[in-house]
Amino acid sequence: MKIEILPSLLAADFGRLADEIIRAEVSGADALHLDIMDPHFVPNLSFGPDVVALSKKVAPNFYRNVHLMMSRPDLYLEKFAAAGAQTLQIHIEADCDLHTELRRIQALGVKRALVLNPETPAERLLPYLDEVDEILVMTVHPGYGGQKFIEECLSKVSLFRKLRPDLDIMIDGGGNSETIPLSAKAGANQFVAGSYLFSQTDMRKAVEDLRKSVKGLVQ
Repeated sequence: MKIEILPSLLAADFGRLADEIIRAEVSGADALHLDIMDPHFVPNLSFGPDVVALSKKVAPNFYRNVHLMMSRPDLYLEKFAAAGAQTLQIHIEADCDLHTELRRIQALGVKRALVLNPETPAERLLPYLDEVDEILVMTVHPGYGGQKFIEECLSKVSLFRKLRPDLDIMIDGGGNSETIPLSAKAGANQFVAGSYLFSQTDMRKAVEDLRKSVKGLVQ
């Protein structure tokens, strides 16, 4: 499986957003992770399609992974795809028909992914396992950056890796030099890191070190 490191833009300096997007790109990271939040699904607000479009404008070759933490992502799929999303991640807990919305995402020419919150059993996702290109296992409660990693969530990663050895499996939340190798051992191959990466003076070295830390652990 390909190892991918994704800086989360939620942890960037919003006063220098374009510069921060470029800093993430030149770090050698594989993709930019954009967390879109509504205040109903999580206790926070972040940003909308315009920031995805900004990412495409300033770093057109930097892959855009868009995580919709929304109760009704079905109302916004076309807007985010048009803005430049290349993967759309929607929550298993969302208030919409997931089979239908996964087909819509595919029809938009965008990769399809499902996300599970920490309290959601892995079994909830099993009926959709053959309809996704990627799974995201949340290792914190969504809404805010800088939270403590919930190691118990890694059992879901291990189960999904056993059932779909070919599938991209991402973890998001509390990602750093200690928790990302743990996640790789459990079976993840895509790793989001927000506060950890954007707090580094030398993000390139931090990305390189993370990549080295999981080399040989990802099968």
